[in-house]
Amino acid sequence: QVQLVESGGGSVQSGGSLRLSCQTSAYSFQTHCLTWFRQSPGKERVGVATIEIDEVTTYAGSVKGRFSISRDNSKNTLYLQMNSLKPEDTAMYYCAADRPFQHCSGSPPYWGQGTQVTVSS
Repeated sequence: QVQLVESGGGSVQSGGSLRLSCQTSAYSFQTHCLTWFRQSPGKERVGVATIEIDEVTTYAGSVKGRFSISRDNSKNTLYLQMNSLKPEDTAMYYCAADRPFQHCSGSPPYWGQGTQVTVSS
């Protein structure tokens, strides 16, 4: 079982920045595909950014060029640097992990509890 704990959410004004962190208990952290998702009230949860085992990254079009996903394997921690934030980025943000050595599935089995990001105009 992999445990994930997000932190770093908060309230910022439009144009501001936040860095989310996701601390994991994964014994073999570096073997997991990791993804940040977000969900706004009344909307479906969507993938925001993914980082694969070989550190290849992919982003949703709505955040490309503004968000950056990274991982520190020595600290078992995943990050999401969010710049130029917009009100439409307001959501609960979750980190999630696929099983070891599995390609990014889009439906990872391990999830954190989420951290709220609120962007005001």
